[in-house]
Amino acid sequence: MRISVVDVGSNTVRLMVADAEGGVPLPVHTAKWRLRLSEQVGPGGPVPEEALERLVEAVAGASRTADRWGASAPLAFATAVVRAAPNRSEVLRTVHARTGVPLCTLPGEVEAELTFLGARRWMGWRSGPLALLDIGGGSLEVAFGRGRLPDFVASLPLGAARLTHEFLAGGTDPASRDQVKALRRKVRHQLRDVAARIRWEGPRTAVATSRTFQQLGRLCGAPPGRHGPFTERRMLCSDLGDAVGRLAALSAAERARLPGISAPRSAQSLAGAVVGHTAMKLTGLESVTLCPWAIREGVLLRHIEDGPSWWAEMVRRSDEAAVPAPVPLRLASTSN
Repeated sequence: MRISVVDVGSNTVRLMVADAEGGVPLPVHTAKWRLRLSEQVGPGGPVPEEALERLVEAVAGASRTADRWGASAPLAFATAVVRAAPNRSEVLRTVHARTGVPLCTLPGEVEAELTFLGARRWMGWRSGPLALLDIGGGSLEVAFGRGRLPDFVASLPLGAARLTHEFLAGGTDPASRDQVKALRRKVRHQLRDVAARIRWEGPRTAVATSRTFQQLGRLCGAPPGRHGPFTERRMLCSDLGDAVGRLAALSAAERARLPGISAPRSAQSLAGAVVGHTAMKLTGLESVTLCPWAIREGVLLRHIEDGPSWWAEMVRRSDEAAVPAPVPLRLASTSN
């Protein structure tokens, strides 16, 4: 069986085509389309018409590519940027109508659950009680669990692109010390209760997923991607703390010349580093393992293990959530 998944993120649309024989999604082809939605959509803002047109083209291209590789219709989902948009319903309807692909949005807690499943399957049972950190463009997902699925999940509005727009887009490049202090204060406040829960649970193993963590890990000395996915990659909290200071002293253009930091993500790399370092400090994690499996693998695994009806239910719930609730009629009182 050959299946595919399309992930509409804050920067790119990513396609993965995988063979699912034996219950393991083995990638046979990947592709991406760069949209940079986070640069066109402010936090909680609508997806503009031009961005929607590019999104439709990317999803249509991903669907055609999946078909060429012999995969079934893609399992397509959008993350925080589309999920928080006030015109989300219009975006989902337009993409479905013009591409035939039923794009859905997943609640942040479901994203955390699926990412945890991907990490658990990659790390195996020997990792024991497992904590997860995942930094996206719009949100930070945190999870903890002892089994296949997590016991605790949280999704917080601490994405790298969102915080860059909120705290670091004031025309100062490099960022000022006051900007970085305000950003760290916001992250500490938002993470306080979630971090206390992770400390209380006492995880045996901690993993970090997402492109943001992968690039920060490379900056902190992890082996490059060309060494393959089975090479162990770890990142120390102390090294990430040093990286925050290093990134804060540079402009976005200068950061793009550092190991691991790509030009499209250089502007948000500082915010991502502050979130990652603050999360590790508050949760008491001295190091994390950089895990190559995340939400896309989690979606494929859940589809393989629980069957297509699970995804159909996700799409149905997304469609219902995208429809604005009817406004109750206020009847005028009558007097005798």
